[in-house]
Amino acid sequence: MSPEEKAKKVGLIFILLLIIGGFVLMYTGNDAVVMGREKKEGILTAEQIKISFDSVKGRLVKEAVKEGDYVQKGQILMEIDPTDTDLSIEKLKAEIAVLDAQIKSAENEKNIAHFHADTSNVQSNRQIEQQQAAINSARATLKNREVDFERKNELFKSGAIARASVDDAIMALDVARANVMQQEEALRRLLAGANAGEMLPTIKEEHAKAENISNNIAALKSQKKQKEVALKELEVAKSRLTLRAPEDGKILSVLQKEGEMISPSVPVIILETDRLYYDIYVGEDVAANLKEGDRIRGYAVTNNKEVIGTVRLLSKAPGFADLRQTREKGQSDLSGFQIRIYTDAQEGIMAGLTIGVDASGLNQK
Repeated sequence: MSPEEKAKKVGLIFILLLIIGGFVLMYTGNDAVVMGREKKEGILTAEQIKISFDSVKGRLVKEAVKEGDYVQKGQILMEIDPTDTDLSIEKLKAEIAVLDAQIKSAENEKNIAHFHADTSNVQSNRQIEQQQAAINSARATLKNREVDFERKNELFKSGAIARASVDDAIMALDVARANVMQQEEALRRLLAGANAGEMLPTIKEEHAKAENISNNIAALKSQKKQKEVALKELEVAKSRLTLRAPEDGKILSVLQKEGEMISPSVPVIILETDRLYYDIYVGEDVAANLKEGDRIRGYAVTNNKEVIGTVRLLSKAPGFADLRQTREKGQSDLSGFQIRIYTDAQEGIMAGLTIGVDASGLNQK
């Protein structure tokens, strides 16, 4: 056989094999997706978290972990230089201390002003009482002088006494009247327009001035409140300068090194968590009998060890997982569904293992 004929024969055989393989694949459905659906296997994967500094920036001064380290929740991972924040905190604390002193001084000033007004009120009341007593005394004297005048006038009319005695009585009566008027005027000046028993206007004015100090105190307290809020914000910002592990896991990658500038919300560490899951794809006939929260029994392909998990996600899968154009094999078109199953923690089960699920496992609830 010549080389040309031999080459033609090999080529025909190869083409024939391709055609036969295509027909076999068509009628048995052994493409990758269908095989994957029939075996219902998935690779056990660990969830990963990208960790970043929250809303803070600065120079990285401490890198406390390295790739491969296993960390626990709350463990320090990195630290940003806190110098500027510390200085701002100290400045705000000093400003708050100054406001505290001003508030205390203003409160003392207010108390002193009220005390002075109360003292003045007591003294004024005593003066008013004394003046009222003086008026009562002057009125009593006037009453006596009136009686004395009436008596002497009668005696004068009867010729018992001289005219000079009546004149003396009249003069004494006029003096007593003038004294009453003088004492009453003095009382009016003390009352300064107030009725008896009311607080004097001058005392009211002193209390009003004291109360005006309360407005200053309120303004100072408002300033202090603003400073305290700013201080809390700085303290929160300082706490965020220390990056801590959000949960237990393994450090996969450290993306920033000591001395580098860190930007807010930019990932600096990738953490592999202890949460493990795998995905399988099923047809809509199987998916219709499942729901999120169902318990699924699987097995590790390597050692056939049972793996129990919970369905966390049941959703329409991408188009590549659908069965299409299969009616010639006696099947209707089927939509593929993705099932994500989170496994329970157990010894000997780790990321990277292949987990299989059979029909009985899908029926477990």
